[in-house]
Amino acid sequence: MLLSLSNAPRDYAWGATSLLADLEGRESTGAPEAEVWFGDHPGDPAEVADGSTLDVVTGGTLPYLLKLLAAGSPLSIQVHPTIAQARDGWSREQSLDADDPARNYRDANHKPELIVALSDRFEALGGLRPVADTLRLLASLGESSGVRALREHLEGGSDEDVLRDAVGWLLSGDAQAEIDEIIAALAGASSEEFAAELSAVRAIADRYPGDPGVVVALLMNYIVLGRGEAIFLRAGLLHAYVSGLGVEIMAASDNVLRGGLTPKHIDVPELLSVLDTAPAAVPVLAPSSDAVTEYPVDVPDFALRRVVLDGAPMSLDVSGPAMVLATGGEVAVKGADGAALAVPVGSAVFATDETSLQLNGTGEAFIAQSGI
Repeated sequence: MLLSLSNAPRDYAWGATSLLADLEGRESTGAPEAEVWFGDHPGDPAEVADGSTLDVVTGGTLPYLLKLLAAGSPLSIQVHPTIAQARDGWSREQSLDADDPARNYRDANHKPELIVALSDRFEALGGLRPVADTLRLLASLGESSGVRALREHLEGGSDEDVLRDAVGWLLSGDAQAEIDEIIAALAGASSEEFAAELSAVRAIADRYPGDPGVVVALLMNYIVLGRGEAIFLRAGLLHAYVSGLGVEIMAASDNVLRGGLTPKHIDVPELLSVLDTAPAAVPVLAPSSDAVTEYPVDVPDFALRRVVLDGAPMSLDVSGPAMVLATGGEVAVKGADGAALAVPVGSAVFATDETSLQLNGTGEAFIAQSGI
């Protein structure tokens, strides 16, 4: 059975004012539109054409959450727990109200995620940079006491240890004077090697003046995706989306430990307990030159494919409850019984129990399903 899905954009402050409207071919409201959720998560289940919501259909059992994400300004720097960490945190916080702002764990699940760029340029921060590289970047900031203090926190131990120490110090609340000096030094910093990184962090500082997360961002890898490129963010990996439009899929969870660029609750000890400080670049997954791109991930919760349609019908096997999200052109989906549904751009079709779907039209769509 095929069901048409839609949902209203969520109005988070970091949302873009026109990216989703432009995608869907409608007038912008002028208000931030950050995310559209296609899933059965109780925070905002998708709307079914008959007036019900998807959680009524699935019983809330869908293991993944599919989204359109439109960032007009940087999201909070954040990290997500493993399943074991989430279960432990969920158990420890059972005495807190569900809507308590101090609550870190909203459920007992992990939240690995994959983002695929829909805009021609999608900016992100992901993972921590090797310390030797960051020390070269800091050399461009001069010799203020704040810069010297950060350098001292990054010296004298393994990369993992000193990065954990530096992040903890920056978020402790005891380093604001040094943070202000480091941010001030950004204005005059110049580096051929790190020109893109410095420009990106200066823009973040303009949005979040004085925020410790600006300096945490200096420790992170700066990533620019082109349309169709993707990154997979595993548990423990510090990250933040900066700007652009994308399709995001994740395990069905709302567990977020924040590390800056937000007025929301930051629990520094809990963040450090789940943070993976091993420095490494985040691999960029490139789109295929073929009609179908698969984005490999090593989790069982979800799988995502990008499909480019040229007018010829295309049949694709699916496993478990699947979704087809249209992101361009004119797309229709046909199930085993021959019934077809058009999928307007920016909306989705949910296939409850199909093993194969036929896609028709000319355009672009993403197929989400459970992992294999």
